[in-house]
Amino acid sequence: VQLQASGGGLVQAGGSLRLSCALSGRPFSRYAVGWFRQAPGKEREFVAVISGSGGATLYADFVKGRFTISRDNAKNTVSLQMNSLIIEDTAAYYCAAAQTGSPWHVARREYEYDFWGQGTLVTVSS
Repeated sequence: VQLQASGGGLVQAGGSLRLSCALSGRPFSRYAVGWFRQAPGKEREFVAVISGSGGATLYADFVKGRFTISRDNAKNTVSLQMNSLIIEDTAAYYCAAAQTGSPWHVARREYEYDFWGQGTLVTVSS
């Protein structure tokens, strides 16, 4: 299984970015897909996750109301729409896939994830 994250870049505070994660190699709908981020000098943290069916989502408190996760199983992609970005959102963002027994399962802990993509850097400037 390979995951490819893209869409990072430089944006001013208050702006928006849309990250994408493409998965190849396995039936996509079997995997919950999550986003994590790691800021310089900090530990990696959970951002959002969407279940294999797309019917369940979970967000970290610090992104609720600003970020939206979605998936297109026909295209094997998961997107993270990030609005109202703040400087504290600056980080490398990673997508990861967790094989689950339920199409409704969501996971927020790193050890629950089986595959990881490379990071895509998001920089929010003032």
